[in-house]
Amino acid sequence: MKLKNVAAVGSIALVSALALSACASGSTTGGTSTGAASATPTSSAVSVTVDSSLSGTITAGGSSAQANAEAAWITAFTAQAKGVTINYDKSQGSGGGVTNWLAGSYDFAGSDSPLKADQQTSSQAICGAGGALNLPIYLDGVAIIYNLPGTTNLQLSSATLAKIFKLEITDWSDPAITADNGGKALAAGPITTVTRSDGSGTTQNFTNYLSAVQPSIWTDAPSNKWPVAGSSAQQGGSGVVNTVKSGAGTIGYADHSAIGDLTSAKIQVGTGKDYVAFSPEGATAAFAAAAATQSTGVKGDLSQKIDYTKLTTADVYPIPLISYQIICTTFKSPAQGTLTKAFVGYVASTQGQQIAVKNAGSAPIPDATLAEIQTSLELVK
Repeated sequence: MKLKNVAAVGSIALVSALALSACASGSTTGGTSTGAASATPTSSAVSVTVDSSLSGTITAGGSSAQANAEAAWITAFTAQAKGVTINYDKSQGSGGGVTNWLAGSYDFAGSDSPLKADQQTSSQAICGAGGALNLPIYLDGVAIIYNLPGTTNLQLSSATLAKIFKLEITDWSDPAITADNGGKALAAGPITTVTRSDGSGTTQNFTNYLSAVQPSIWTDAPSNKWPVAGSSAQQGGSGVVNTVKSGAGTIGYADHSAIGDLTSAKIQVGTGKDYVAFSPEGATAAFAAAAATQSTGVKGDLSQKIDYTKLTTADVYPIPLISYQIICTTFKSPAQGTLTKAFVGYVASTQGQQIAVKNAGSAPIPDATLAEIQTSLELVK
């Protein structure tokens, strides 16, 4: 990796008893394990103390969904460790962030999806035989944003949503949209779908959802690259948001924290009559109901898999977004590893999560999972 020297290094001291994480961890038996992520958290707060003597520079980038949270985390962390500089490039998106990290340009990557198996193998070139850790540090939702003058309470079923983004429903007066909205027809007009042009973890999450809940309609494989030609393709989450905002009749998808004053649709849960708007509480409930740690063969890895078919009740938001910080288990520079681990540990604390809630409107990662992350970070050197 292209790492900087650290003048002085320190570590984060855990104030809470992380022995709780041993109780929180699920047992892995080869496929998918049921870990703390899939249970209601019972652990106490995970608190950390930042070593004010830390000094050095962390270079990172990736997920634009994390951007607002990263800015707040960096401000709070460097206010306590004044000798530290942290540069996070949100313009890369998850795909670019992982690519640059694998090339050795970043100390960690922000990504809205964990490493694929081939990427985990590639990570050994920079991380050694131990590979990399995917650590879930940000929880939000994929918001379906739209710009329809006069419409502020749009409801969409998963089937309608899939057909809109497959370009099979092309007018706002379509009977399927009318049916989703209690029989109230919207004004006729063409639908313009706005999607990501870059490799995007938000795209990955959205297509994971569509593929899981409407496999007969959404026949394309889940991917971080938008698979359907004919949309208005834009760079980054901000490109999608700005395009939807500037054009009437548009619809797109973005991390909820990035949508500003745009309106997002209520999404049907299951096959019933409930349509749910995004809320942090709904994202947390979705995490508890449907996320589980999946085995990747890397000790300490906390990649999550969401079973969207479990998200059928009115207390959950059906398109949650879990985003990761991806780091090596072994840094080529131990001092740089200590510095990066200190920042990631701060992010994965109760106070770090509350900073994201306040400044990005996200949902907190459950404390039980935060405790697991702290245990995973003990493996980093």
